[in-house]
Amino acid sequence: MSMLRSLLNAGLCVLGVVFMSLSSLAQNAGTTDDSLFQALGGKDGIGKIVVDFIPIIQQDTRIKKAFNDADMDHLVKMLDEQLCAVSGGPCTYSGKSMKAIHANLAITNAQFNALAEDLQQAMEKHGISSRVQNKLLAKLAPMQHDIVTR
Repeated sequence: MSMLRSLLNAGLCVLGVVFMSLSSLAQNAGTTDDSLFQALGGKDGIGKIVVDFIPIIQQDTRIKKAFNDADMDHLVKMLDEQLCAVSGGPCTYSGKSMKAIHANLAITNAQFNALAEDLQQAMEKHGISSRVQNKLLAKLAPMQHDIVTR
């Protein structure tokens, strides 16, 4: 009988741990990880990065021609939204898909990489650590398949 009681107690302990784990998962199910968003400085920090990013790409001889006809105010708005959303912030990207936007631009891998380097330069200007930069770039990297068309 004591062996049966020990087995029942062990089973109840296991069920208790499982229940606590499930309860914790349920509480966190509606939350997202915004640590990257916070590490970028939140909405204000992302806005500052984007404001500094635009002149860098406009001066980058590797890619500046691709932005000659771009509505830069709209680009700033879309980049703000996209970086906020991708980093786990409370934003929703309202722009077109990356595939639709870049379909006829014949973007190369070299141009995509140049843009990533320019974004890093803008983040460095604001003291964003390499670790945080790499996390953001890792979130943006899958877009390469839709952006690079040549």
